[in-house]
Order: sequence, then structure tokens, then C-alpha cells
Amino acid sequence: MSAHISASNPPRATHARVSAPVYVYHLPVRIWHWVTVFSIATLSVTGFLIADPPWPVLLGQPSNLFLMGDIRVTHFIAGDVLAVALLVRMYWAVVGSRYEREIFMPAVWRGSWWRGLFRTIRWYFFLERETAREIGHNPLEQIAMFAMFTLGVLFEIVTGFALYGQGTGYGTWAYQLFTSWVVPLFGNGQILHTWHHLGMWYLIVFSMVHVYMTIREDIMARYSVMSTMVSGWRFFKDDRDDEEEGV
Repeated sequence: MSAHISASNPPRATHARVSAPVYVYHLPVRIWHWVTVFSIATLSVTGFLIADPPWPVLLGQPSNLFLMGDIRVTHFIAGDVLAVALLVRMYWAVVGSRYEREIFMPAVWRGSWWRGLFRTIRWYFFLERETAREIGHNPLEQIAMFAMFTLGVLFEIVTGFALYGQGTGYGTWAYQLFTSWVVPLFGNGQILHTWHHLGMWYLIVFSMVHVYMTIREDIMARYSVMSTMVSGWRFFKDDRDDEEEGV
């Protein structure tokens, strides 16, 4: 039986030759992933309700009704959790393994990275029969995740805190750190709100594609994907498995 390999001591062999399980993602990364999933889901639902409430009128005493207030508070809390989780993830990208910093620093300066990117694109377009056995993210996934957290999550956090600062008013931390420069950058609060709302749809569409690609990779590729973000271990399918299955 092959010995297990730690991400802190990665194998010297190329990805295509790796067959032993590799411990790729440490516990903080896995916690961050699922916290981000639930935070984005909560932010999307509450954000849609804030932008377009489905109820025209709420009947009853105002003192007993705080539905929209509860939705806004939930939205703000989920935004705070998302921001803190991203800060922790950025810290872990520095102290963690090289596989855990790939989504922040894709190795675009390497020729092998570009060759892997083109091969991965061909794989997703069904022009390649099999893909390389990646230990971390493949090059296309690295680009997608980089765009997710630079153009998506980080954009939503900054614009969200800027909108929050409009409500808390001048002199508060949110106004000083975000609203004071983000709102003038976009022109006014309404335009900023529109861009923030569009950013929400960007995250939703990305999440849908991400789930599809993950399931596809888990079925068709020669290594584990979904279970890796639960256990942290990347398992590889041995060539002998193909022979047993008659492939």
C-alpha cells in the first residue's frame, strides 16, 4: 500500500505519477470553504429580499413587526462572517501549503502552468480523454477561484460595507473606511447599490458553475474532488481500477 503524503511535504513526482493519497487542505481551509458557502447563500437570499420584498404591505402593529429589520440584520451578520472568513483564509494562504495559496497566486509565470491550462480547457470541452492528476486546483480552477475572490467576494465585501456605512452615518468605522471613498468612486449610493446587487448575481452564477464542474470532475477525473473538501485528503484512482472495471 502506498504511504500517505502530506501537503507540507509534497511529492517530487509530477501530478500524473501521483497515486498515494495526499493531505491537501488543512482544517482551517475546509472550515473557511463551508462558512463561505453558507454565508453567500444567506447573503443572496436576504439581499434579494432587501432589494425586492415580495410583500407589499405588512398588517399589524408596527411595534410588533420588524421583519425587514431582521432580514437586514441577518444580511449584515452574514457579511461580517464572510469578511472575517476571507481574512483568515488570506492569512492561511501565507502560512499554509503551496496548494492552499494557489487561488490567490496562480503560477502564471511558469510555462508548465500555461500548458496545463490549455490541456484543462480541452478536457472541459471533451477534447481530451483524461486530465492530469492534480494535487491542488488545476490551472483553470485557479483562475476561476482567483476571479471569484478578487472580482466577487472582495468586491461584495467592500461595496457592502460602503452601503452599510451610509446607514450608520458619518464618523462610524464603516463610513470612514469604506463609504467615504467607495460611494464617490461609483458616483452615488444608488449606483453603488446596483453594482452590489449585480455582484450578488455574479456569485450566484459562479456558484452554480462551480458546483457543476466539481461534480463533473468528481465523476470523470481520476482523483477525488468533493470529498477532499470534507476530509482534506486527495485520493487518486489507480490504473488497476480501470482494468478491474473493464475500461
